[in-house]
Amino acid sequence: MKINKQLFGAVEGQDVNLYTLTNEHGFDVSIINYGGAVVSLQAPDRRGEFADVVLGYETLAEYVRNPRYFGGLIGRHANRIGLGRFSLNGKEYQLTQNNGANHLHGGAKGFDKRVWKAIDEAADGGGSLRLEYLSRDGEEGYPGNVRANVTYTLLPENELEIHYEATTDRDTIVNLTNHAYFNLAGNGDILGHELTLYADAFTPVSKELIPTGEIKSGAGTVMDFRRSRPIASGGYDHNFVLNDYDGSLRRAARLYEPNSGRVLEVLTTQPGIQFYSGNFLDGSLIGKGGVAYVQYAGLCLEPQHFPDAPNHANFPSTVLKPGEIYRHQSVYRFLCD
Repeated sequence: MKINKQLFGAVEGQDVNLYTLTNEHGFDVSIINYGGAVVSLQAPDRRGEFADVVLGYETLAEYVRNPRYFGGLIGRHANRIGLGRFSLNGKEYQLTQNNGANHLHGGAKGFDKRVWKAIDEAADGGGSLRLEYLSRDGEEGYPGNVRANVTYTLLPENELEIHYEATTDRDTIVNLTNHAYFNLAGNGDILGHELTLYADAFTPVSKELIPTGEIKSGAGTVMDFRRSRPIASGGYDHNFVLNDYDGSLRRAARLYEPNSGRVLEVLTTQPGIQFYSGNFLDGSLIGKGGVAYVQYAGLCLEPQHFPDAPNHANFPSTVLKPGEIYRHQSVYRFLCD
């Protein structure tokens, strides 16, 4: 295992570095401490040829804009909160409304648009990068000072592990994830990828993509990915309810790209996973290598608590209290078939 550090740029007088973690097989992942963004991930195909399988940019300025959250750490609360409002301990809080009337991915300047401090670059023999950020009381409307720690670890078996922790000094809500866009072919669209989700149910949404509060079976519908099948038509931006949730690490998704043979398995301790098929990409964003990211150029598989969870008593709670530790783990395992 080794880690390489190089200057990527500066934001508001703070240096932003690019950290590349490489294992003995040549599998590597590059991360910046601006928003904790995964910038690239080189994975081999069945012939041993490597390709970058995540969408992203070449410059820091583009990550500062980054309207589609490429690769970023998402917080303080991932996904949407209806009307940007929630009640806690009898008090209503108004969050930033940055997605029409709703709150999305932590607000106008969420965790993906903050400079994180790299505090432990050499843990586990150089295979880990630990990032820390202090979110102040009132930031984007959230109560409490929240200290978040996120550790990226590259494992010998071509696995990227992300470990999340957070603490607070006041009752608040926390729901962290990563917003990497994957394309296992390394180019083209993702409609030919074959997807399995270990979820019998999903949370239906309104036209504004806010959960209705219902948990509904996907059996026999376009929401049924219990058996591997091509994505084919796109149009997905839904939370799937993972089976047998007990907080342990287990498989949530399997993604297969038949031409390259690349396989991505996602494991998580979270109760849900958001499958987003890149519907809102429209070619206006130019990524690495001058490629225009058109609709369905990449997809996201985001382990998470459910969208709008603070407003639905039947959803797993995202409340974090002083003295508690928010903690969860996700693993992205790359294989070939």
